Amino acid sequence: MSAFLQYLFSGLTVGAVYAIVAIGFTLIYAASDVVNFAQGEFVMLGGMLSVFFLGLGLPLAGAAALAVVITIVVGVLLQKLAIEQARAASPVTLIIITLGASNVLRGVASLVFDKQFHSLPAFSGSNPIAVGGATILPQSLWVLGGSIAMFVGLWLFLDKTLTGKALRASAANRFAAQLVGVNIGFILVLAFGLSAGLGAIAGILVAPITLTRYDVGALLALKGFSAAIFGGLGNPVGAVIGGLVLGVIEALAAGYVTSVYKDGVAFVALIAVLLFMPNGLLGSKTVDRV
Repeated sequence: MSAFLQYLFSGLTVGAVYAIVAIGFTLIYAASDVVNFAQGEFVMLGGMLSVFFLGLGLPLAGAAALAVVITIVVGVLLQKLAIEQARAASPVTLIIITLGASNVLRGVASLVFDKQFHSLPAFSGSNPIAVGGATILPQSLWVLGGSIAMFVGLWLFLDKTLTGKALRASAANRFAAQLVGVNIGFILVLAFGLSAGLGAIAGILVAPITLTRYDVGALLALKGFSAAIFGGLGNPVGAVIGGLVLGVIEALAAGYVTSVYKDGVAFVALIAVLLFMPNGLLGSKTVDRV
């Protein structure tokens, strides 16, 4: 039982990061029909920029805040300089653009920073906490608590604010939203900025546990995209559930089977779900966008 709890804690911690990345995919896809494979680089930038600014002498809170702001600017620039300029292009072309942006960001990061693994100091110590025969790091609680806070904050924003409702309206029917006065250009910038900011915060929260490097974003993008598909692309609740489920599956597979193929297990589980539920766990019954 203690081993199961240990794997569960580990899976939920990693799964929370997958869920945040999946939320970023969902926000951008819902607002613009774009699958943004540069989403993982936002997580990388959050961690690496925090390490960089911390090395310059800034306090951790200041380094983290500055890293989030810069990552949001990068997300907005990606939308304005790349996606908006190719708004009439096919979905495949837009995906290739985001893949290219991911490679560019990764290359720039390798030049500006370095190619070594880095870590941030734990926010509240590194002494593990005993729970039911297992242990959990205080930083894992920060990851889980921060993720819950972001999910709740995003839900309140989308459900209770006029701007959030405009974003939801744009996701439901962009043409109809334009007819009632929604500024679609602003909504697209907002979606990219929000997803970049969420990704950066996730990168900062998890860096003390998993370390960070210039190239960690590629795998995170694949896992986050898998989580979004798993839960139903375009569904924020499905993105959260998909991320947590994939994280737990990975941890259990690594613990009870082998850690060698833990990355592959998540993708096998995704394929199995899609064979029986092509639109994901919480996806709509019909598909009207590809």
